[in-house]
Amino acid sequence: MTTPKLIHYNTEQEYKKHYERVYCKKPIISFDSIPIVFRKNRFEHAFYESSQRNNIKDQFSNNRAERIDWIIETLTNPKADLYCGWDKKKRKNDPNCRVSVVYGNYVVIVRLKRTQSGLSGEFVTAYLADNSIQKIRGNPKWEINLV
Repeated sequence: MTTPKLIHYNTEQEYKKHYERVYCKKPIISFDSIPIVFRKNRFEHAFYESSQRNNIKDQFSNNRAERIDWIIETLTNPKADLYCGWDKKKRKNDPNCRVSVVYGNYVVIVRLKRTQSGLSGEFVTAYLADNSIQKIRGNPKWEINLV
């Protein structure tokens, strides 16, 4: 499968404008017809990393940002491998959290919920899961009937 192109901007602000223009104006519809909402305040969570590896995201990541268009490519790809996410607090798999993998170890995570109009989702984050891809791929496969 051809990897999507990288996006190169000079500043963090340009990436933020791109994120808001492409993702925040209206939901992205996933390949399985789930509307995924993107909140402006998720930009920092998705495109920052921890400089001290202490879970405090304090450093803008060009590595994450240049893959900004991989998010939509992953969510809309019917060949995505789908896994249940992990709930750190409960220390168990969470079927309301869906991890999509298409391009190597790049993951997109969304939180899902049932509404009167059907299933809907909210973008959580996206990143190259270099250290955790084996754990992610070891999680149960995500199934729509589990939500």
